[in-house]
Amino acid sequence: QVQLVESGGGLVQPGGSLRLSCAASTNILSFNVMGWYRQAPGKQRDWVALITKTGVTNYADSVKGRFTISRDNAKNTVYLQMDSLKSEDTAVYYCNGKQIVITPDLDAYEYWGQGTQVTVSS
Repeated sequence: QVQLVESGGGLVQPGGSLRLSCAASTNILSFNVMGWYRQAPGKQRDWVALITKTGVTNYADSVKGRFTISRDNAKNTVYLQMDSLKSEDTAVYYCNGKQIVITPDLDAYEYWGQGTQVTVSS
């Protein structure tokens, strides 16, 4: 079973920075795309950022220009650098990996980490 383990969350003041890490138990190149989602209390889980196997990135409008997703293939780790943090960024952040398996029906598999808490408060 594929495991994703997030780390790096914590308490930070508005305007501060954090770097989240997502360590995978398998070669991250086996994922077609990896990304980050977040969920605040009482809110839905929202997509934040993604990075494809070839390094293409994309971001939600709410974090564009402030967050940067990257990966280290040798370490099987994906990162989320979060700068200029706002109170609205407070949430549990989840790592996500998606695989497409070629079958007659074309199966897609998603894996989730347990999440890491990010709290932005003064």
